[in-house]
Amino acid sequence: MLGAELVTQTPWIFETVWLIPGIMAASFMLILFFGKRLPQKGAEIGIAAIIAAFALSSFATYTWISEINSGSEAESYEALPAATAPIGFGSAVVEPIAFAGEEGVVRGAPIITEYEWFSVTDPMQESVAAKSSAPAIGIGTWVDGQSIMMLFVVTFISMLVHIYSTEYVSGDRRYTHYFAFLSLFTASMLFMVLSTSTIQLIVGWELVGVCSFALIGHWWEDKPNSDAALKAFLTNRVGDIGLLVGMIILFFAAGNSFSIEKINQMAVLSGEDGGISQGVLLAASLCLMAAVMSKSGQFILHTWLPDAMAGPTPVSALIHAATMVVAGVYMIGRLYPVFWEGLSIYGSNINAMAFIGGLTTVGGGLLAFVQRDIKKVLAYSTVSQLGYMVMALGVGAYTAGMFHLFTHAFFKACLFLGAGSLSHACHHSFDMKKDMGGLRKKMPLTFATFMIGSLALAGLPPLAGFWSKDEILVGAGVWPGTEGNGTYHIPFIFGCITAALTAAYMTRVIWLTFFGKYRGHEEPHESSWRIRMPLVLLAGFATVAGFLNMPSGFVSAVGLPKSWAHKFEDWVEPEGVSTFVSKAQNGFTHAKPSLSLAIVASGLVLISIAVVWTYYKKLFAKDEMATEYTDGFMSRMPLLATGHKILTNKYYLDHLYTDKIAGTTKGSLAKVSYWFNQNVLDAIVNSAGSVSAAAGRALYKHFDQGVIDNAVNSSAGAASSSGGVLRRLQSGQVRQYASLMFGAAVLIAVVFVFALGERG
Repeated sequence: MLGAELVTQTPWIFETVWLIPGIMAASFMLILFFGKRLPQKGAEIGIAAIIAAFALSSFATYTWISEINSGSEAESYEALPAATAPIGFGSAVVEPIAFAGEEGVVRGAPIITEYEWFSVTDPMQESVAAKSSAPAIGIGTWVDGQSIMMLFVVTFISMLVHIYSTEYVSGDRRYTHYFAFLSLFTASMLFMVLSTSTIQLIVGWELVGVCSFALIGHWWEDKPNSDAALKAFLTNRVGDIGLLVGMIILFFAAGNSFSIEKINQMAVLSGEDGGISQGVLLAASLCLMAAVMSKSGQFILHTWLPDAMAGPTPVSALIHAATMVVAGVYMIGRLYPVFWEGLSIYGSNINAMAFIGGLTTVGGGLLAFVQRDIKKVLAYSTVSQLGYMVMALGVGAYTAGMFHLFTHAFFKACLFLGAGSLSHACHHSFDMKKDMGGLRKKMPLTFATFMIGSLALAGLPPLAGFWSKDEILVGAGVWPGTEGNGTYHIPFIFGCITAALTAAYMTRVIWLTFFGKYRGHEEPHESSWRIRMPLVLLAGFATVAGFLNMPSGFVSAVGLPKSWAHKFEDWVEPEGVSTFVSKAQNGFTHAKPSLSLAIVASGLVLISIAVVWTYYKKLFAKDEMATEYTDGFMSRMPLLATGHKILTNKYYLDHLYTDKIAGTTKGSLAKVSYWFNQNVLDAIVNSAGSVSAAAGRALYKHFDQGVIDNAVNSSAGAASSSGGVLRRLQSGQVRQYASLMFGAAVLIAVVFVFALGERG
């Protein structure tokens, strides 16, 4: 680090922040073992635990903001030596909350508390030196603006989902099981958010996937539900191959280290300065993007995400707003120096991340337009908004991407829980065309909160989505005067198209759901307070959350103190060189806000709303029960009809994966493999067996019987003949024995005589 470190006494909440995921993990165990014996079947444990976790997260957020705000004055810090103790059980490395550089105090450096989890040693090396040099795998907590923001969002959304679920899944046969996995799901995401090593991040990443599998397939008796759970699980495994390969590359590139801090530090250094080369970072970035594509629903691995709507609606809200699908976006932010350098984000006009995000945001928006299931509309909307976040990070707009993750959590959770409220009233149907319509008067509070969420999603000022989406468009650096980190024309166009699409498909949802006449069979009703209360809170946040990052020009124009500007940026964007791209070395800059761009983007939103509003207003003027024209544009324009067919078939990606790839594997490829096994492999095996049998017969007949047996028989005959001769010598007559002895003595005497003669 540059300069001498300046630290305050670390607040206790930052050193014990592990309690937040720990409480939720304990809740899972308690519900699992004791839930069914309790009056509320374990729901009371889950709700108490998430309230405690939210309270601690809120306190941690307050403390972090207070420290950041007070850190603007250098005299509020006390100079202390840096913490340099090695990682070891019982001794943690605690990084400072700020440090002093050449330009004064830099705020927002992380507080890292880490312990040794395990070490990797070579069993063949027994020396103490070899063991001491083995890489130690750390586990701990990483507290900075990004993780603090996620702690607040995850616990807040999860708390509302817990309360909402007590009504929504009341009487469910696996009520206890549901709340147990809801707690574990929350704990897993929090564990991942606080990761200090890539190993810890991978563990949390996979735990989130396992929990989503259990919750998506909660009603597994229906085959579509279990199929959706398997599809989510297997599709994510495809991307996880990229995660593992990417993390392995970074491990070796960082000198056999899993430390996220060390990887980030080395990523911003050049190869000559002991850093990681750009080629290695590029390979790691592309591998990690595969994981982002699956976990965060990027094109072409997004297909699992809409099918995940098979799970209970509160689960859909939690998955799509605050947990699983934003895990990939969070991972990019945590390892942002790797992507920044690997993809050469600064000074560029396109890269893999920006293009994938831009393509996803448009592709998801188009698919949302043709859905009749309200949850499927919101699911494809999530795909589109996740593409927006990834695109933002791809163009170098780090704060804008994280800010959109923050605002999106509130209005998307509001919309999903609103859809659940509508379904609850319409007898568990999500079909807008068949079972909804005219609900604005029958469910006024649900209508009001859903409208706020929809307008926030569309990006209409002054709601939350407007501020974050506007920052992303500004960050592309295309609009005159914005001066971003590059000139990303294609992503900028993608972003503008998506702004219009989002407003259009949400206006369609509003009309089909709340206007016209009710098309269901029984009288709908407003939901209970346990469903309405979360909707009101989320709608409130969707209204005001955007003001946390107001541009300085807007703040001055409305007469607010200058200190109110860019607060989210101050609180969340990491400033320490150990965690983020060094501004001095890499030229990272913040794009400048543009009033003209904000007006143009808002104009696109209003035009889209007006076009769709006019379309349905004329349709409903003819027939309030109608949901589409029978003689519309598609009947007169074949090209438009073809496009609609492609969208209704979801770009034929499911057809490609299910019918072609999986179907070919299970069908023709399996038949070919079976034929090859039966006719080629078996023929080879049978031929080898026949040859072996023939060889065995030949050996038996000619060698065993003809050679070995003859040799044995001949030796036996010789032995028998010699035995016969010897038997004749044993006649039993003394005279014969005496004659033999005399002959032998004479023979020996002759030998001795000749021997002595030779010697003389």
